Amino acid sequence: MQVDKLKHEDIEKFKMLNEILLSVFNEMKDFSKKKQDEVLNELKVKKINQLLKDIKDFLSKESSSDYLDLLDGETLPTNSDAVLILSQYRALMHNFHMKYDFY
Repeated sequence: MQVDKLKHEDIEKFKMLNEILLSVFNEMKDFSKKKQDEVLNELKVKKINQLLKDIKDFLSKESSSDYLDLLDGETLPTNSDAVLILSQYRALMHNFHMKYDFY
């Protein structure tokens, strides 16, 4: 996405995805503080990955999106693993926001 081609729909989608991401990140961070090595259940992994896929699609034209991974649904990650992955998404969403400075 080029700065001059950022559409209102893109900005609204960013805001929605970013708000959900921050909420999930904060929740997982709290879980991780209590039980860092506790394994996530399949439902949590599925719901988090649904969000991460949407963000990855949204950021697909950004070169840094190649470094984004989903949570492993087969080995089921721990709370701290999820926080690590979510923090990478947060950083790239922040970079996107700074790059286009649309607020």
